[in-house]
Amino acid sequence: MTETIVILTLVVITALGFDFTNGFHDTANAMATSIATGALRPKVAVLLSAVLNLVGAFLSIEVALTVTNAVVNIQNSDGTPKPELLADGGTALLVIVLAGVIGGIFWNLFTWLLGLPSSSSHALFGGIIGATVAGLGWAGVKWTGDGSKLDGVLGKVVLPALISPVVAGVVAAIGTWIIYKITIGVAARFTDNGFRWGQIGSASLVSLAHGTNDAQKTMGVITLALIAAGEWSNTEDIPLWVRVSCALAIALGTYLGGWRIIRTLGKGLVEIAPPQGFAAESAAATVILTSSHLGFALSTTQVATGSILGSGVGRPGAQVRWAVAGRMVAAWMITLPAAGLTGALMWFIADLVGGIAGAITIFVVMLAGAAAMYQYSRRTPIDHNNVNDEWQPAPAPAPLKENA
Repeated sequence: MTETIVILTLVVITALGFDFTNGFHDTANAMATSIATGALRPKVAVLLSAVLNLVGAFLSIEVALTVTNAVVNIQNSDGTPKPELLADGGTALLVIVLAGVIGGIFWNLFTWLLGLPSSSSHALFGGIIGATVAGLGWAGVKWTGDGSKLDGVLGKVVLPALISPVVAGVVAAIGTWIIYKITIGVAARFTDNGFRWGQIGSASLVSLAHGTNDAQKTMGVITLALIAAGEWSNTEDIPLWVRVSCALAIALGTYLGGWRIIRTLGKGLVEIAPPQGFAAESAAATVILTSSHLGFALSTTQVATGSILGSGVGRPGAQVRWAVAGRMVAAWMITLPAAGLTGALMWFIADLVGGIAGAITIFVVMLAGAAAMYQYSRRTPIDHNNVNDEWQPAPAPAPLKENA
């Protein structure tokens, strides 16, 4: 096997690993509210979400065709890699992609460990941006595009990140307010039962939408790597095996369930009732599907979180835990730079070691880090058995004792 093929294999395995972490990290986006309200049993919810993620991955390739070309200058306008990055058989580009994806995986696992619903999309973009800056300099990143359309980091990542959760929150707040207005006088047991059934449909739509958006990102990364290695040349399509493997990876991750994040979104943010859950999921699905149609690789996590917050604001007397929301927003703000720094560090390590040995080294570092975080998570396990336990806020610090 040539050096290029070995590194390409590592990139494909790592990208599918990221897709897997994306699945269990983002299960909460679709199913947290349905689990919290009792509309679906936890294991049934994640199974349904996994199946629909699998189906959704085959419905569109718009995001996959633009995901990397929109934020970094490693491709020409037609999607082919820049010639200077192919001089060594494409290994320079492959190492950048490998380091970037590893940066995304580390951030996904770290935020999962903390139970924070941060953006898998921004983790991936941040990792690739950081590795690109390390390998090619600041000019290697498309910060604003050419001004003819929304492009670059600002147009494809930052603006959707700012706008989408606000739009989803406003839609969910208005929807929740309307629902409670038109159901005044109807016994709660009737409205709750009815909206629980509605939640099954709306949560299913979010899962389907998630597959059409998030699974595409890994497809785009793998296809770019294949083109760099000379194994694929069609920039207008995605290889079938890439579609199938990415769909299966994200579906498997979804089925395993990121229970820590499901708990935070379902129980920690808002004490949610079935009408709120229905409104939140409907708003999230609408925003995500619209984004997929337009080719925007937005964060489904931020959309889902914004819609859940909106459902709390829209319900009179609802309790919103703004401290938890603040932690989430803080995680959103540091995701891009944190994943970027990690991606850059991985590239520097690979470059220092050099060649195929450098690629293998950062791959082993990723495996060791992932194993360490998983073992640490077992100290306080959260699964389908305790995901719906009452939310316990962090204990207040003990008061300072006065000196006698």
